[in-house]
Amino acid sequence: MIILGSTSEVAQAFVEEALRQGEKFEKIYLITSNVETTERFARHIDVKFLQQAEVIELDLMKETDYSAFEQINSNLLFCAAGYLGEGTEEGLYDNKNTEKIIDINYAKLVPVLNYFVQKFESRRSGTIIGLSSVAGDRGRQSNFVYGSAKAAFTAYLSGLRNYLSDKKVHVLTVKPGFMATKMTEGLPLNPKLTASPKKAAECIFNAYKKRKNIVYVLPVWGLIMLIIRIIPEFIFKKLKL
Repeated sequence: MIILGSTSEVAQAFVEEALRQGEKFEKIYLITSNVETTERFARHIDVKFLQQAEVIELDLMKETDYSAFEQINSNLLFCAAGYLGEGTEEGLYDNKNTEKIIDINYAKLVPVLNYFVQKFESRRSGTIIGLSSVAGDRGRQSNFVYGSAKAAFTAYLSGLRNYLSDKKVHVLTVKPGFMATKMTEGLPLNPKLTASPKKAAECIFNAYKKRKNIVYVLPVWGLIMLIIRIIPEFIFKKLKL
């Protein structure tokens, strides 16, 4: 298994859920910008599950060294790379903040994914799981830069699923909604609309086994975003969402 964004609490919970469910991996490749933290997780799964893992450094804000990926061989890729950034007005006009949001969530991420997609396509097998966001379902003033990057990522995954459908490679798009993670710590999240990484991992693993195309971690988010999408624009632009 390949994990892009290995410090993600959801990604780590998914790894543990897959191992608890009896999935077997010759090796798990943990690709990360934070080697020290990820190495601790690698030791954890080695002790708890006797699972071998290899940590590979990748910083999407720097030039990617694809030679580090040449020996990787896997039929399952879980992409949890992401960056929320600063969504306030101050953050909106901070170009470095904007560029980082776009680069990590889409622009610099897609070429890396395409590198692995080519391997999956050539083998004509495998599953790619991409963590997108409900924020990409419609641009809202509270987080529209992040939402626009996730909208682009969702569209990429949709097109990729279409492209790979006759090549025996499945693509699953995950839309978590509110998540109780370090990235959202301190935000005023409604507990009824917020999932834990463990809950998300269980949902994603079930969707992976059932070969679903799109899954909302909490089903209520599917309804919420449906309502938000159908609000007429002349009304929507006046709402504080």
